[in-house]
Amino acid sequence: MSEQTLQLPAVFDRYRDDIDAGLRMALGGRDLPLYDMLRYHLGWLDEQGKPLISSSGKALRPTLCLLASEANRGERHRVLPAAVAIELVHHYSLIHDDIQDNDTERHHRPTVWSIWGKSQAINAGSAMRVLASLVILGLDKCGVSRQKRLEAQRLLDESCLQMIEGQYLDISYERRLDISIADYLDMVVRKTAALIGCATEMGALLSVDSRDNIEGLRNFGQSLGLAFQMRDDILGIWGEDRHTGKPHGNDIRRRKKSLPVVYALEKASGKSRKELLAIYQKEQVDDADLKTVLEELDVLKARSYTQEMATTYCRKALSEIEGLDLPDAARRDLEEIAYFLADRDF
Repeated sequence: MSEQTLQLPAVFDRYRDDIDAGLRMALGGRDLPLYDMLRYHLGWLDEQGKPLISSSGKALRPTLCLLASEANRGERHRVLPAAVAIELVHHYSLIHDDIQDNDTERHHRPTVWSIWGKSQAINAGSAMRVLASLVILGLDKCGVSRQKRLEAQRLLDESCLQMIEGQYLDISYERRLDISIADYLDMVVRKTAALIGCATEMGALLSVDSRDNIEGLRNFGQSLGLAFQMRDDILGIWGEDRHTGKPHGNDIRRRKKSLPVVYALEKASGKSRKELLAIYQKEQVDDADLKTVLEELDVLKARSYTQEMATTYCRKALSEIEGLDLPDAARRDLEEIAYFLADRDF
């Protein structure tokens, strides 16, 4: 796949208004300044609390949830509470991740904790997570059976727990130098793939009884989550600030064991390996260290390896839905999203 700039697929516009309306409804009537921190994070307010005409991020997970429902001939309004809940869980994780990683910028704006402090940002993230549980209760008013509502709540909670497990592993890996590619995959399947798999499985679960379709779309989402994270790993090292909203080489400075670095540590030998190990044992990575790591990654072709892996999991995701009974239009939308995620630059 090429390195050219890709446009966000049109399917993301199809559900955006409904997703934004659902998020605003979740925060409606909550006037404590705590909730303005959430509105700020979502891109609705500036630092002074003045309204902005914008929204935060791609809304990937709720879009996949609603598309998975549509692919199974479901009704959008029946699934929307679940899609919104999944997006709230995702944003909860972002607020807490920024605290844990000491990131001061997201989407070209100061992070919540860098403005209000870590203690209040923890409260904001926790509130976002509880709102997700409250929102998904809205399935009761959408004609969803009690059994499926319970399944949906369990799926959301289990996926959230897996995501936290993955974050635990990701942080623990920062101080370890013995991380293998298998370790990396175990972490990513939890941290990133679990919630994306939850989104596609949830959309199918609430729209159809076919176990083949439910499981196939879950597997599609999980493999897509791996491809998404691998492409994210590339952007975390080589991405342009104007596209990613984060400083160049950010993941190296944080000593993240992203796939290019894990691959390099496995493949490097002699002087190169010693240099990499010495840098990743430091408390702080400076500009000279960053340059050295980038040079070593280039020599070892770590970027092309990571891109090949992302493409492989993209194709694996598509293979999971090959035999499913899905409308042609929905299948094309899923394919377009998959290829976009594996080759995006933002």
